[in-house]
Amino acid sequence: AEKRDHRKLGRDLDLFTFSDLIGTGLPLWTPRGTRIKRELDNFVQELRDKYEYEEVSIPHITKKEAFIASGHWQKFADELFKIKTREGHEFAMKPMNCPHHTQIYARRPHSYRELPVRYRETTTVYRDEQSGELSGLSRVRSINQDDAHVFCRHNQIEEEVEKIWEVVDSFYKVFDFPLTVRFSRHDPDQMKSYLGDPKRWQQSEAQLKRIIERKVGKDFIDGLGEAAFYGPKIDFISHDSLGREWQVATIQLDFNQPEGFDLVCINEKSERERIIMIHAAIMGSIERFLSVLIEHLAGKFPVWLAPEQVRVVTVNQEKVTLKFAGELRQKAAELGVRLTIDNANESIGKKIREAELMKIPYTVVIGDKEIKGGPLMPRLRQDMVGKTAQPSLSADKFLQAVADETKSRLSKSSL
Repeated sequence: AEKRDHRKLGRDLDLFTFSDLIGTGLPLWTPRGTRIKRELDNFVQELRDKYEYEEVSIPHITKKEAFIASGHWQKFADELFKIKTREGHEFAMKPMNCPHHTQIYARRPHSYRELPVRYRETTTVYRDEQSGELSGLSRVRSINQDDAHVFCRHNQIEEEVEKIWEVVDSFYKVFDFPLTVRFSRHDPDQMKSYLGDPKRWQQSEAQLKRIIERKVGKDFIDGLGEAAFYGPKIDFISHDSLGREWQVATIQLDFNQPEGFDLVCINEKSERERIIMIHAAIMGSIERFLSVLIEHLAGKFPVWLAPEQVRVVTVNQEKVTLKFAGELRQKAAELGVRLTIDNANESIGKKIREAELMKIPYTVVIGDKEIKGGPLMPRLRQDMVGKTAQPSLSADKFLQAVADETKSRLSKSSL
């Protein structure tokens, strides 16, 4: 666990940092860490593209009244970063994105024929966590979310939830994360903790339970009292390589915010019909997910996700060597392969060792033989050795193989 600690690996692999000057709980992502975040988010959005999610964009501050309408102000006012304007208006740094997405939906009337409407956005939210609660990326004050909201009719709920479930399954199987389902429902004895009437809660929970039983039978955890204050949810639980339990993705049913924001569609009878809202997060907090993933993988990212996929090590600093290495970098860039060059005036052994410490999947030594057209002999990262034969490929075939591996997101080397 100490060797896998994401705080240590984040520092050693140069992924993120914190600054007392900026503030505790506010991670600063380096170029390497930002590449990982971008690749993860690209993957999630590609999976959502199959179901025609539309991208939206919202501001980072919001009037108090929006959070009163959503119910968040009454329940979480102490956890909000508040802002007073010069004119005396009260704003808050957004702690979630749902009120904003409701207003994009509500900008114009919608016919029932247009539903479901699906919005997605990866953006930052802010929570006023206490200093003693902060811990690396696991608990922070600025949180990046791969958020999505579906606005649909009641008879579309089950189909939409199953589509989100498919995205969750597709994402987590790439990392060999086994998933267990928790049915997070309300506690009838604590109704003061929830919005809405008991009958509505019973109806929505019955719908979610039908979906869960259809997908996993009776093999799920009963999460009594684990519901969100606005509705029940399906939480996905996983275990990392050390056997520790984590909540990862979530699908949440919300019948209260459509009431608070008066969200409707015009139905077949030309009447206003109340709709339902589904919240969906695949990684949820990207910071928290990455803290789990870094420790799960011990920093050994699969090739498609590695911030540096190939490191070229030069045996000398002669112009012809540097020129050849530069040509490899150009070819790699054209193929979307992340390749760097180490032409430091150090021994080959030291440069290879540094590449190993940075957990780079492929290290390629460039000398006279390679410059004259000889095959490349990439060194595989230690965890990849033995899974494939030692490769011997032309430069073009090697780079193409890495590019193909990146596009297909294979979990093991394809070379």
